Amino acid sequence: MDINKHIVEQRLKKITQDYPHWFEKIVQEKLKISQAFTILSTSTYLGIELEEANNLLTDGGNDAGVDSIYIDDINDIEFSVTVFQSKYVSDLEKDSNFPATAIQKLISAVGSIFDPSKPILMNDDLKPRVQEIRSLVADGYIPLVKCVCTNNGLSWTQEGDNHIRNSGFPTNQVQFEHFNHNDIIEFLQNKKGVKASLHFSGKSVVGDFNYKRVLIGKVNVLEFANLFQMYGDSLLERNIRRYLGLNKNRVNESIKETLIGNKKENFYFYNNGVTIVCSKFSYNALQGDDWNVSVEDMQIINGGQSCKTIQNTIKENPNLDYSQVFILVRLYELSGQDIDELINDITIATNSQNPVDLRDLRANDAVQKKLEFDFKELGYNYKRKKETVSSIDTIPSSVVAESVFSIWRKRPHQAKFKRTELFGKFYDDIFMNLNSAQAVIAVLVYRYCDSQRKRIDLYTKHPHLPYSNYFLGMMMGTAILEKFNISLKDITHKNFETIKLFFETNRDRLYLDAMAKLENALQNLFPSGLDNIDPRRLSAIFRRGDLLDYL
Repeated sequence: MDINKHIVEQRLKKITQDYPHWFEKIVQEKLKISQAFTILSTSTYLGIELEEANNLLTDGGNDAGVDSIYIDDINDIEFSVTVFQSKYVSDLEKDSNFPATAIQKLISAVGSIFDPSKPILMNDDLKPRVQEIRSLVADGYIPLVKCVCTNNGLSWTQEGDNHIRNSGFPTNQVQFEHFNHNDIIEFLQNKKGVKASLHFSGKSVVGDFNYKRVLIGKVNVLEFANLFQMYGDSLLERNIRRYLGLNKNRVNESIKETLIGNKKENFYFYNNGVTIVCSKFSYNALQGDDWNVSVEDMQIINGGQSCKTIQNTIKENPNLDYSQVFILVRLYELSGQDIDELINDITIATNSQNPVDLRDLRANDAVQKKLEFDFKELGYNYKRKKETVSSIDTIPSSVVAESVFSIWRKRPHQAKFKRTELFGKFYDDIFMNLNSAQAVIAVLVYRYCDSQRKRIDLYTKHPHLPYSNYFLGMMMGTAILEKFNISLKDITHKNFETIKLFFETNRDRLYLDAMAKLENALQNLFPSGLDNIDPRRLSAIFRRGDLLDYL
């Protein structure tokens, strides 16, 4: 018996029980479980909330072989897209391979979705995602695609490999990955750090201060290639910028070019190095140099992408000589009650150069703890970290951030397309002077608009809906403030119930009023009418925030 399959199925049953409204259109229990598996797989793989994963579903008739699709933020001239194809087998005693036919279907979908010139039959959930992708492609951005084939069984067979190889897709732009029930369990379990050994070449420096130890030296790049070959991403459990194998940004490309070029011996001087934390490190202090350092609970908190790029480059170029190629390593031995907070502070400080998801690292700061306490006073649960279990009466901090940034801070385009920066660059803009009453009202408006976005009858009449819900939420928030003749700072626990009741009683009217104003603004942009606007152009208008000047 595969115990992990049974654990996952129990989790799936709980999802269908906790969120019955997600499955109200599905009659068969078996199909509900199958869709819950797609949601759980998407949530686990991407490290996002179940609520957000449910919003990514495209499964159904005319889904082009795509069950779920996630479009990441724009990074330089590129954007990453993760496409999910899910297969769940009800017989838990059966070990089935991921079907080669599903691989074929996924290959066909990728070939059509990312080529604006090709027609594709799509359902109403998939259509706006494809138009958004094609809009980005039309604007000159390069898509980096990961196809995740998820099931509760084995990977695909040789036939599947043949289909992938014969697809003709460039491997640096399209990759396929298998993800199953064992991966879900591995992610859900809190694994301890890795115990490993690192060889520091030449002289290294060790210092002790403030009850902490630090070792600084150089390590051959082959050491990290071997480490990642042996331990994989468990080395990055605390790393906020996990390497997804597709981050073909300029930094990673530069690392690769240096490693295969004739100046690779200078790599040490070009790279910012690797930062590692551990609970203990030890070495032979009687030895003058070339230490073999034993490291316990080893975690890379900065430089993880560099390490993975090193691993992949060496794997692709095994015949090159890397004996004189080194990287700077900072090894911190940390202990005490405040170790997690200290690790978070170091991680934030050393990862400040690029937009990253800092949500979990912000979870323990005073602002987040105060919000959690204030939410309870209003009868709501505030979820500060992704790792904690979700339930229907819980509001995740990520949902609060998107809601507040779009509705109260009036940045709807950035709330949607700069999600990885909500807990970084925009953190103070969002959470400074925010109380729980303001946050909950914003979430109620945001969730209502999101539910309307999925209504086929509305989408047919208003084709901008897949792109405009953040803008509509902002306009509804403004209308609420105008109704009570107050500013945002005046929303407190004292008038929360009154404002909440007003919204719940009048939300349909508020929504239609916002819709009318938004479409009037669109008419100013397109005097010839909205009926024949290219959906890709419509998507770009909301992505760039062009409409804000007209609202």
